[in-house]
Amino acid sequence: MKSTHPRGLLALLLLLFVALQTAHAHVGSKDVFEQATVGPYQLFVTIRMPNVIPGAAVVEVRSTGASVTGIHLTPLPLTGEASKHPPTSDAMKVSAEDPAFYTASIWIMASGSWQVRFDVSGPSGEHTTSVPVPAMPISTLRMDRALGSILAALGLFLVLSMAGVVAAAVREARLQPGQQPDASRRRRALIAMGCSLAVMALFVYGGVKWWNVEAAGYDQNIYRPLQITPVLQGNLLDLNIQPYNSEDTRRVRSNNDFIPDHGHLMHLYAIRQPGMDAVYHLHPTLVAAGDFRLALPAMPPGTYTLYGDVVHASGFPETLVSTLTIPEEMPPSTHPGPDDASAQAPAISAAPLGKSFPLPDHYTMIWDAPADLTASTPYSFHFRLLAPDGSPAPDMQPYMGMAGHAAFVKTDASVFAHVHPEGSAAMAAVMLANPAAPDSMPDMPEMTGMSHPPGAVQKPGANAVDFPYGFPTPGHYRIFVQMKHNTTVETGVFDAVVQ
Repeated sequence: MKSTHPRGLLALLLLLFVALQTAHAHVGSKDVFEQATVGPYQLFVTIRMPNVIPGAAVVEVRSTGASVTGIHLTPLPLTGEASKHPPTSDAMKVSAEDPAFYTASIWIMASGSWQVRFDVSGPSGEHTTSVPVPAMPISTLRMDRALGSILAALGLFLVLSMAGVVAAAVREARLQPGQQPDASRRRRALIAMGCSLAVMALFVYGGVKWWNVEAAGYDQNIYRPLQITPVLQGNLLDLNIQPYNSEDTRRVRSNNDFIPDHGHLMHLYAIRQPGMDAVYHLHPTLVAAGDFRLALPAMPPGTYTLYGDVVHASGFPETLVSTLTIPEEMPPSTHPGPDDASAQAPAISAAPLGKSFPLPDHYTMIWDAPADLTASTPYSFHFRLLAPDGSPAPDMQPYMGMAGHAAFVKTDASVFAHVHPEGSAAMAAVMLANPAAPDSMPDMPEMTGMSHPPGAVQKPGANAVDFPYGFPTPGHYRIFVQMKHNTTVETGVFDAVVQ
């Protein structure tokens, strides 16, 4: 929260007009999209995180399934003692045009891991679920120059007016009606004016000093992701994670407090740049504090952007970003793990990919895309997996406990979001927010392991998957979707142009 001018009256006035941006665990995508099953009720939840912490988040809910007569919501920390003492809930406002659409705004009072608790009522009874949200400021914004000039002029006017009031009081306060001030009174008035200006200048200077101290303190809370450094030796990739700096005291900054998310401490996406023509979804193993390692499968040479998703014990998720260069000559590669996935596709410089993506084993993945895509609009993206004969794939299996996984990546690398069928929130955080409600996540087993038991199969006809998400900004995106049949993990690749 730094002022436009380090000294002067404007610095003091800037206290009233500063805005911040909040971070989201996913790169460049701060809003949270979640599909929640709450007893007989189905909710599509969109939480638009504020640009100021503390600040107001906008919550939108569309209900399906059983009829809903009311929704109350409560913001509270995800973990810790405060999570056990929720404040009074607020009622969401139902739309006059659409009785299934509810809106509300809630205050997020501090940085860190939060949850929004939904109490849903209707003829089918009352049920509760929570959606986790990460809240963290990432930058400060300068004041608009025109507004700063107006405020500076107004402040100068107030200072001069105050000095004039003091001078008039000393010069004329004790005069009888009609009596004129003598030279002595006028002289004392000038001295009082000068002293008042000096005192107010000291106040302004003190305000500037105080402001700078507060700004420096606030800068310590600006979100900076953990730093990840990849080191490649042969085909062994070593990922070293360190805090942003040694003075960072945020509790979520530990590089040794990770919890499993879908059975893995890290989900690593490696996407070759600039063509985005090769993608790998890999799962390094933690071998020491802040040290992940992975034997790489065969990868075409080039420069890859790495996106490493981790979840801290507090429920706060982070996406750690770095780059890795794969050389022309690599030692013999290892076989990919059972949960690893990969795909190759035409480069983004070629014609945009269609809505049907052929897979190496003659299966096909289909995207039933909306006719138009616009930024900041929530969607439920629908994908289907077809067998070689064009029929629905008959041998579907859960992929890490879910019907599928998807990554939405902007071609300029400014947006990356790893999304599940339940939504964009990390499943480990969802489990922390709903420890006693496994029925609200029918496709998820117990937290430990986060994978289906051997022999588990998808529900009949479950060759399709939906992902709730909204593109944060206009532009070109590439979508990578993983689904599993039998023992094969398929990756479909699709292009999207967002208006």
